[in-house]
Amino acid sequence: MSIEIKVPTVGESISEVTLVKWYKKDGDYAERDEVIAELESEKATFELNAEKAGVVKTLVKEGDTVNIGDVVCSIDTDAAKPEVVAEEKVVVAEKKEAPKKETVSKTSEQNQQPEIKATPVAAAIIADKKVDIKGVTASGSNGKIVKQDVMDAINNPGRKPGIVLFERNEREQKMSNLRKTISRRLVEAKNSTAMLTTFNEVDMSAIMEIRKKYKDKFKELHGVNLGFMSFFTKACTYALMEWPSVNAYIDGENIIFHEFCDISIAVSAPKGLVVPVIRNAESLSMAGIETAVIELATKAKENKLTIEEMTGGTFTITNGGIFGSMMSTPIINIPQSAILGMHNIVERPMAVNGQVVIKPMMYVALSYDHRIIDGRESVGFLVRVKELLENPALMLFGKDPVKSLLEL
Repeated sequence: MSIEIKVPTVGESISEVTLVKWYKKDGDYAERDEVIAELESEKATFELNAEKAGVVKTLVKEGDTVNIGDVVCSIDTDAAKPEVVAEEKVVVAEKKEAPKKETVSKTSEQNQQPEIKATPVAAAIIADKKVDIKGVTASGSNGKIVKQDVMDAINNPGRKPGIVLFERNEREQKMSNLRKTISRRLVEAKNSTAMLTTFNEVDMSAIMEIRKKYKDKFKELHGVNLGFMSFFTKACTYALMEWPSVNAYIDGENIIFHEFCDISIAVSAPKGLVVPVIRNAESLSMAGIETAVIELATKAKENKLTIEEMTGGTFTITNGGIFGSMMSTPIINIPQSAILGMHNIVERPMAVNGQVVIKPMMYVALSYDHRIIDGRESVGFLVRVKELLENPALMLFGKDPVKSLLEL
């Protein structure tokens, strides 16, 4: 009996996907529920599993675009399971039962420094100049490093080994569905919103001191690192509640306001930028936010995010600082109305009470849709975020603890 494997429904607005990779080739045997292929929609990557065990017969090629419901392969459930699989298990078992002495021998060999295959002159230069042999391309016979190889590495530091000078090769690659979607949405955001960006700077001294003092205890109790994202997310949730238009979006002739904060975090995944969502971030603790960030970022890097995890955010935070960005104007993640851009922390001389003091400073940027957010709201929001970050104790109540006590 042969069964057909079809492209499943992956979202209301998605009509086609791309078959990125076959994990089982034509004629391979697949167990039930084993992953046989990887598919990519315009929003996410997902796996296709074998509904029953049998021999796979592929009907489309890698890179082909198929519609939802199309048959991509068939599985012959009557086909016998190949004996090769059983033999492989025996081989694996034999390897596991290998003598311990052999393991020790291999370990000792691995701990030994690799022998440098170089001519006497080249070896002398490497030792004298302390050249990293990883950056040296061997051109001698049998992979031996010669004098010219070492001199090239010294005279051209940082150049990738094997690069031929003055080459002019070009490479063409088909855009993935995800990259097409990113491209379309960025252009749509620029063309359909009245986007403007306002800037400010934040003294990160207080947050860095807190992290230095409590990071070990925090990880011990909660099992996650205390990063910057939890501070920024918590500060933004307070500011969003105070400036509701920043947490809203335009729907036709109406404005939809949110009384909750679903914070999208921009993550650089292998196949492009994705923005998974931290639901009800205003209700989460610092540890809860950090846990959510780690889970979503890990899924993004492994291409395991679901469409539900990437839709429905009300505000976005992006951190270009991890790549060394000093300042930028982030693009709004439509249909949202605003996005906060974090940047790298740089020690700069600042005037404090008439004295020049070195402070760890970060530029922050808020890009917003001027159709719904006025200058008062945008600047007020960013100033509030700055205030909360520079005085983290305010995040306990959303305002000064003394004023809270006195009900001022």
